[in-house]
Parts: sequence; structure tokens; C-alpha cells
Amino acid sequence: MRPPDFDPTAAYDPRQPDRWRALWLDRSLPLADEAKTALVSGARSGSRRWLAPAIRPGLWALMVVARGLRTLSPRRPNLNGVLHRLIHWGLRRFASPQANRLILRHFHIGTELLGFIAANAGPVRIDTTPLRPRTLRALQDDAFLQHDLNVFNFVIQLNAGLREQGRELSPPAQLDFSMISDGPFDLEPLPAGPLNVIDVQTAIEAYLPLYALMLPRDDFERAAHSLQLDETIAIYVARILGSDYHLNFVKNGCPLMPASPFGAARRLMLHGLDCEALHGWLRQMKARQAAGLPMAA
Repeated sequence: MRPPDFDPTAAYDPRQPDRWRALWLDRSLPLADEAKTALVSGARSGSRRWLAPAIRPGLWALMVVARGLRTLSPRRPNLNGVLHRLIHWGLRRFASPQANRLILRHFHIGTELLGFIAANAGPVRIDTTPLRPRTLRALQDDAFLQHDLNVFNFVIQLNAGLREQGRELSPPAQLDFSMISDGPFDLEPLPAGPLNVIDVQTAIEAYLPLYALMLPRDDFERAAHSLQLDETIAIYVARILGSDYHLNFVKNGCPLMPASPFGAARRLMLHGLDCEALHGWLRQMKARQAAGLPMAA
């Protein structure tokens, strides 16, 4: 899956290098080609360059209103079901195929990352809900809320179990990569109509005030805070692999210092990038294990 103008063998003018071509060709991050293509396509799209800056001030104003209302009524109404149906409708009608692919991929990747840690953590009981949506319609089943619950429940259950046993995560005798998929995720064809042009970051920014308004305050703040657990999850992986190389490309951390929810859209993009890179790294480690190579950078 490659944009036609990013052909690595095509000639180009060194006096006018295409920045997006450079970033697509760069392999410093272990990203799957389909994920990098979707990210670059969104970053250079018209919706990111023109629509997002135009609507951002209004969205920030709505965010202020939503936060104010939730200060007055932190728990009611709880419109989680309406929110998920609205997200599904908007993504199906307006989001680009690349944006929808990134969103669906993220649930699969999150499930596999947590599954890798759980399988290699030793005898610790962890009970979370695997999320592997193949269609946008599957997102209506509280997928976004469950994703956030999975992360915090995982951290609580993993660390409670380790504390009870008086031990820390460490490299197992044999690493289990069985849950890390090798190829593209099994997704059904995504909408590609004339209105499906909105990139993933613009879609996220548009939905953020609705999240703040329609979810109880604790649910929204937990969702925003979960974006800062990337480094935490990456440290768990480092202790299991016995290598911290991948911490160089996981940047969305510091959960003990919660960031403002007004920057959650950008942090959500960083969260997606961190997860894609960490998953890509585990794919590389799985291949090295299969080839009989050491688990080292």
C-alpha cells in the first residue's frame, strides 16, 4: 500500500525535496507500511491543512462550554451509547479510508500489546476485554470506552498481582510472540465515498468536545489520562525483552503529571504513533526469534 508519488526509485529535484516523501521513506520508526501511508496521507491532506485550523477555535470554545457544564453536573447525563453511535455515523460518512483504517488498527494493536505483556508476565491473573473490530459498525459497542477501561484495569491487575507475589517483570525463559500478528489486520472494506475525506486528527479534534460533553467527567478524564500510559506500557515491554531500545521512540509519557485535556487530540495522535511503533518493534523481535537471532537492537 504505497502512494504512487512516493516511489523510492523515482527521480526528484534535490532543490525542492518533498518533505512527505522523505518521511514516508524514512525507516527510523518500525511502522507498518499501511500505517505510515495512512499517517502521511492524512498529514498532507486538505482537511488537515485547511479545515482543521479553521474549525479549531470553535471546537476549543465548545470544549470550554462542555467542561463547564460537566463541572456543574459531573455524572449526568451519561450519553455514552449516543456518543458511540454518533462516532460511528461520522466516521462512516466523512472520515477517509486511511483515517478509519488507523482507528480500527489501533484496537487490534492495543489488544496485542496487552496480550504480549500478559503472556510473558508469568502467573498473574489479568481480565480484560479483547477488542478486534473488523468494521466501523463494531465500534458502536462501547469500543472506545472499553479500550480505556482495558488499559487501566490491565495496569491495576498486573501490578497488584506482581506485588502480591513480591516480584517484578523480567525476561521469561522463552518469549511468547504468538499474539503478535504478522500481516495486515483483517478489516472489511472501508467507506470511500465523495465525502470520505476527513483525516484522522481532524476527526479526533471534532469529536473531543462531544466526548467531554456526553461522557461523565470521570470517564472523559480517564480517557484523556490513558493517553499518557504509552511509556508505562513500553517499560513493561522493556523489562520482558531485556532491552530498552524501543523507549527511544515512545514519547507520550509522564502519567504522574496529567496534561490538560485541551491537548488531548495531539496526544491521541502521539498515542497512536507510539502504539504502532511499539507493535512494529515486537513484529521485528518476533521475526528475529524465528530466525534464531538474539533479542537485541
